[in-house]
Amino acid sequence: MKNHIIEAAIIAFGVIVLGVCIKWGIDDFTNKDRKVTVKGLSEREVEADKVTWPISTKEMGNNLPALYSQIAVKEAEIKRFLLKYGVKANEISTNAPKVIDLEANQYSNNSQRYRYNITSIITVTSNNVKLVRNIMARQGELLKQGIAIVEGDYENPTLFEYVSFKDMKPKMMQEAIESAEKTARQFAENSHSKLNKIESADQGQFSIDNRDANTPYIKKVRVVTTVTYSLKD
Repeated sequence: MKNHIIEAAIIAFGVIVLGVCIKWGIDDFTNKDRKVTVKGLSEREVEADKVTWPISTKEMGNNLPALYSQIAVKEAEIKRFLLKYGVKANEISTNAPKVIDLEANQYSNNSQRYRYNITSIITVTSNNVKLVRNIMARQGELLKQGIAIVEGDYENPTLFEYVSFKDMKPKMMQEAIESAEKTARQFAENSHSKLNKIESADQGQFSIDNRDANTPYIKKVRVVTTVTYSLKD
């Protein structure tokens, strides 16, 4: 009799355990596809911390040695101008002049007034963006000396960059994930559910763009991350 009672108790316990496992399985099957995928955004405006400013000048004529001498005089004046207003010598580099022989052009009809077109480029590369921007506004002083700066050269544009991006990347990623979680919690609340664990997440797509065409030295940094959460009752 005692053995039958023990056997019955074991069977009853097994049935209870089996029932609990079945319930867990049903709940898991019911909830496994209940997910929500949301995007989180973090965005900031920052000032550029590096500038690359190519200063282009041109000379045209027929006497090549004389043109080189004129270019050398202009380069010396530009360097004095830059050093005068605070640019460091190691921030200035000079490229070899680019010479175009117009008569060597196969499409030339030899009717040009000048044979040679020489372009000289002095490049300022600096982390002192405000200083360089102030100097750019003083280019009129060079014009008074007969030195015309060629603007709008698509091959050598002035570049403003934000190189400290890596320092702010972890913080912005954290903000983007918090933004995604806030959105997911709101969704769970609206659907009468609770937010569960993260199923998947990407590292986020970062972008750095000019705020607008008129202020290329102001950058808009943004990251968008995609996070998938599971939901539960």
